Amino acid sequence: MQDEPTPTELIQAVADFLRAEITPVIKGHNAFKLRVGINALDLVTRQLALEGPGDTAEAARLKALLGIDGSVMELNRALAEKIARGEVDLDTPGLKEHLWQTTMDKLAVDQPNYASYKRELGN
Repeated sequence: MQDEPTPTELIQAVADFLRAEITPVIKGHNAFKLRVGINALDLVTRQLALEGPGDTAEAARLKALLGIDGSVMELNRALAEKIARGEVDLDTPGLKEHLWQTTMDKLAVDQPNYASYKRELGN
């Protein structure tokens, strides 16, 4: 473990520097590539902040839904297999809610400014 600044703070500092100091002087296709890079850094920052609580909540929902234990990846694989075999469908109690919450959690990381996501949050 390291002292401050945290990895999240370091990534955010680089993104802020690029946004404030470098973006104004870069033009054309390189400016586009720079914005893509900044967006990637912003996404990693959100992922670092949200993945722990999100994975914990997703694993708990999956365990309750499936009645088994495992990692998030293993539980998602088991759910997919049950859906493929027709053992679980949208009438299964808790599945719709789980899928909705998982989607919202993923959008919080990947597309927090997506209009439909913001509308669902009530923003």
